[in-house]
Amino acid sequence: MLIDPTSPSTGYSISPINGVDVITVGHEHGDHNNVSLATGTLLILRGLSASGWNDIYMTVKDISIRSVATYHDSEQGAKRGRNTVFIFQVDSLRVVHLSDLGHMLTPEQVQSIGAVDVLMIPVGGNFTIDASQATQVVQQLSPKIVIPMHYKTPISSSPIAPVNDFLTGKKVRRPNSNIFRVSRATLPTEAIVVVLNYQ
Repeated sequence: MLIDPTSPSTGYSISPINGVDVITVGHEHGDHNNVSLATGTLLILRGLSASGWNDIYMTVKDISIRSVATYHDSEQGAKRGRNTVFIFQVDSLRVVHLSDLGHMLTPEQVQSIGAVDVLMIPVGGNFTIDASQATQVVQQLSPKIVIPMHYKTPISSSPIAPVNDFLTGKKVRRPNSNIFRVSRATLPTEAIVVVLNYQ
């Protein structure tokens, strides 16, 4: 599974990825829809249609995938358009990727997303929710593991904030790796934020 594949324009150099069965694209901005990053025969699930959202609800191999409609800004898409949240269920874990969420979730969206074990959430602000808003979204969804994304690093030239503001007051784990393994049996009892390496 490859989620919101990025492009070299972000500053991150990523080699082509083999063995991908499915790509999900939360919205059609160039730093999230570089489907050429994956090689081979695969299924591309695009969250957005020409005039709205694609309603995705399907199973690929042993992974259940569905989508929830959101926006890229707090003005119902007037500034940056639409956005799609993808929910993946695999091995009894529910993993949620918020893509470039730009607003607090409505009660209806929270209910539609449902229970969350692992939450991937933008925290850098400017183009998405910022650290404070992301903290509130975490409170809305109550995940066990939070993986921050879309924040400033020494490689990124994007005008967004670094991850540190989001980490304040939270239990943080830094595995010093870009790989993090999780199972139902290893889920923490108290929510943790996992900061992965970006290379």
